[in-house]
Amino acid sequence: MSETILGNKGLVTERVKNHALRAPRQLAVADGRERLTYGELDRRANQLARHLASCGVGAGSLVGLYLRRSPDFIVCALAVLKAGAAYLPLDPDAPAERIGFALKDSGTAAVITSSGLRRQAPAGAWKIVDLQADSPAIAAQSSEDCGVAIAPDDLAYVIYTSGSSGQPKGVEITHSNLNHLVAWHLQAFQVTENDRASFMAALGFDAAVWEIWPYLAAGASLHIPEERLRTDARALRDWLAEQKITVSFAVTALAESLLALEWPAEASLRYLLTGADALRRRPSATLPFALVNNYGPTEYTVVATSGLVAPAETGLPSIGRAIDRTVIRVLDEDGREVAPGEAGELYLGGAGLARGYRNQPELTAEKFVPNLFGDENAGRLYRTGDLVRLRSNGEIEFLGRMDEQVKIRGFRIEPNEIVAALDACPGVSASAVVAREAQGEKRLVAYVVTASDAQLTAPGLRQQLLQRLPDYMVPAAFVRMHALPFTLNGKVDRKALPAPEAGNTLHEQDYVAPRTLVEQRLAALIAPLLQVERVGVNDNFFLLGGHSLLGAQLINRISEGFGINLPLLSLFDHPTLAGMADEVERLILEKLDQEKLALEKLAQEKLGESVAADNSAPGSRARELEPATRSLQGNER
Repeated sequence: MSETILGNKGLVTERVKNHALRAPRQLAVADGRERLTYGELDRRANQLARHLASCGVGAGSLVGLYLRRSPDFIVCALAVLKAGAAYLPLDPDAPAERIGFALKDSGTAAVITSSGLRRQAPAGAWKIVDLQADSPAIAAQSSEDCGVAIAPDDLAYVIYTSGSSGQPKGVEITHSNLNHLVAWHLQAFQVTENDRASFMAALGFDAAVWEIWPYLAAGASLHIPEERLRTDARALRDWLAEQKITVSFAVTALAESLLALEWPAEASLRYLLTGADALRRRPSATLPFALVNNYGPTEYTVVATSGLVAPAETGLPSIGRAIDRTVIRVLDEDGREVAPGEAGELYLGGAGLARGYRNQPELTAEKFVPNLFGDENAGRLYRTGDLVRLRSNGEIEFLGRMDEQVKIRGFRIEPNEIVAALDACPGVSASAVVAREAQGEKRLVAYVVTASDAQLTAPGLRQQLLQRLPDYMVPAAFVRMHALPFTLNGKVDRKALPAPEAGNTLHEQDYVAPRTLVEQRLAALIAPLLQVERVGVNDNFFLLGGHSLLGAQLINRISEGFGINLPLLSLFDHPTLAGMADEVERLILEKLDQEKLALEKLAQEKLGESVAADNSAPGSRARELEPATRSLQGNER
């Protein structure tokens, strides 16, 4: 695609407009409550764009989108671009302090929200546009296109990522960057107007950009699943098949769960795209779709490298090769290229390279450096901080981070931001945060030095951190330290930090041992999954470090082990061990009752007489559970 945009040719806004003119009744966006055609999407976006202009929004403005994943979000993002402005996605589930910082730091001119979210939206100097309250004023606007001229270097969106300074940093992406992503995607995955794509990524995660614009540019349709489906692999598989989704993205952990399932041969899915963490599983040759592993920092417009994952090969999958018009360099500490097979830092340049960090010229100059290798159309290179090596076949092998930055559940995390939040908690004198891996699962572990009179508990610290941090940045375990170990150069010696154990972790809850066989079996399932020594009756799955993806794994293990169908929502309703046990016992009793009725009916049909009254009398709860629990013991052995 040409770098020059003349008369908005090639912009996603222009592409949507053309689809609306050519096929106004073609489906554009749908969720369980609403369906928008291209004609409706373009009309509503034009009206909102004109309303934004009347509020002073125009070229150079930044507009926050404080909305949930919905057709409204798509309308608003399109409207902001049509108005000549850039959008800033804001996840309503993120802490208000974090959102407020992004709004103030970015100089946001306006925030679009809904009446249901307006009360919790941070207040400030920005104009609030309420989609419901301002509906009459928006509907009164003309539905004709604004006709705003957009230059290639104009901003399209800004996304805030975790910052090493303890504060998030805003990455600025231009229309030229976005058009590059769209053009590559459409060609790489042969996207047409007949495709049906899913929209599942968290709004503060740049993968959401990737899930939206290429498909709208192609005239395809976007489909938004219910929130509960986003973390339940089995339910998501069924939804993808039912909705006839042809291209879908899932973060690495979820994608690996999807790969482990059996799929109907007639599934419409052509490509399952994944990324955001190190991929450890290869697909089975029997799966009806292709798996594509992708890599890219926010600073390079979502995707920098991509590659098909072959089922038959051995070893961990690579992150593929550089996508079109992307330059990669693997350099040593002195900025010299390393030989193939040697480890070095990955540098990126080319059409997807971001403008830089918003209002941080020094950090931009530090991370976006001049390209001294003379690559065409790559005057700058971004230092990713990722350690990689080139394989003999030209693919790139990801080895890890060069600094402390980690990825948990697909989210990029700077531990220093968590440390800043921890150190602000009363009773914490100093802290450090690292990611530890056990049984193939990464989790954050916090090390805290406490004041002598501080009575800190893990649940108490988690509750305080959730006021400032998203849930994925809250540590799973807290280790009490008398002092942090340091290296000779004054940095925290992370290698000297101990692994969390029963004797050094902060108090979780008053421990009450499992009392029944069902509670004991559940504790035996939960403890290794969460990598904790023990699980008590009152322990809360989520406060022990569990999250939705681990919850889905637990539900599968419970359902298989007990022979029942336990829904994922029950874990949220009954997160303690005691609550889970009650639900499991209830479902076992229901299953036994159903089996008893079936046996009685069968006996009546075969013998032509009713079952003796003394045989049909119900036994005690303990006696009815005994056969099932004995069977469970046998299965687990």
